[in-house]
Amino acid sequence: MEDYILKEIDKIGQMLMLIAKKLGLFSNVAPDYTLEDMKEEFSNYDLPFDLDSVLEKENPVLYLVEEVKLTDAGLETFIEIVFHSDINDSCKLALLKDALAYLDSKGNFSFRLHSLNR
Repeated sequence: MEDYILKEIDKIGQMLMLIAKKLGLFSNVAPDYTLEDMKEEFSNYDLPFDLDSVLEKENPVLYLVEEVKLTDAGLETFIEIVFHSDINDSCKLALLKDALAYLDSKGNFSFRLHSLNR
């Protein structure tokens, strides 16, 4: 039963991983996609949140983990998707900083996200 619950909790993270792969995030070539590409993919997978509203939140990381119930792995994938898009650098860096602070405070050191913070 516990495995079923964990799988249900991580469905959003699994969808984000599929989106990341479809956008080319894990290929050998540097991904090149836009905010509009992200919105299209997010709507294709019927994610339970609107990307624009998430990005407009005062603290999008807390919203994603507390309201949307995104797991730590799902949060990492979301931040990577955003980080490789054409969203302005200040927004990317703010999201990355907040995500790193959140994950680090839980004792979950993210090598993936820390590697983006160069």
